[in-house]
Amino acid sequence: MEFWFGTEICVPVNQLVLLLICSTAALLFGKVKLALLINYFFTLFWGYFVNKELLIGSGSEASHFVHLYVLFGLAVIFLAAVGFLMHRHQ
Repeated sequence: MEFWFGTEICVPVNQLVLLLICSTAALLFGKVKLALLINYFFTLFWGYFVNKELLIGSGSEASHFVHLYVLFGLAVIFLAAVGFLMHRHQ
């Protein structure tokens, strides 16, 4: 439990406001799936690109875990986008 309560991340306020504006606009226009994809993207962006120093550490060499983290996140976004865009006509 110490990991969850002791971990700090940095999220810029302007990006947080951008997320709220984009998500709210998508939801107001009835695009729930698009809003979910926007939230997935921002979560991956904040988790890897903004807080890259926390994942990599003080060295410049990235571990294999960091690369797997990004690839898994991109795969989730891609699969979610494909799943959301497929329509079943009955």
